[in-house]
Amino acid sequence: MIGLLRGQLVQKLPPMLLLDVNGVGYEIEAPMSTFYQLEKKEGDITILTHMHVREDAMLLFGFATESERVLFKTLIKVNGVGAKMALGILSAMSVNEFCTYVDNGDISALTRIPGVGKKTAERLQIEMRDRLKPIVESGVLDYQPQITSSGAQTAIPTTGFANSIKQSASEALIALGYKNTQAEKMVAGAFEEGLTLEALIKRALQGVKL
Repeated sequence: MIGLLRGQLVQKLPPMLLLDVNGVGYEIEAPMSTFYQLEKKEGDITILTHMHVREDAMLLFGFATESERVLFKTLIKVNGVGAKMALGILSAMSVNEFCTYVDNGDISALTRIPGVGKKTAERLQIEMRDRLKPIVESGVLDYQPQITSSGAQTAIPTTGFANSIKQSASEALIALGYKNTQAEKMVAGAFEEGLTLEALIKRALQGVKL
């Protein structure tokens, strides 16, 4: 199994990375949290990886930190949570935020993850609470408990798409599990001139108000 790759970042097309390792190009799917951390890096980069083997495909997922990889591997063990949803979780919130929501039983916050309804959020909270405890206690996953209060997701007004960066951001959100119209609204509300693709996606996921 491939656990780590080091090489030149050739292309970033969220959620896909193309990494050149000694002349071999590896296609790696990564959460937006990893893209944010790679945005300003130059030269060779190191990506922690997890190979996901299915009957019809062998997929490679990449992460900037061990905590991200550990949480991803733990999430995909939960019934009904696939790799796509796990990427969506890591893109929508930090490792610490997710653990906090699970720890505090914040179902409302979990339902804001793409593709997660109330029943799935409740299952996530119950199953992940038990799965996370030994991982946190072992020190493998970095989690600092904090008290949070749930809040409604901000409604973001719609505007038309004006350029390719908006389209790319929308496609990235759709790949992470958001519906077409939802992704367009999120990107339109977060857009500002001069933003990079990664920055635009980050603002969209955070629900920036106009």
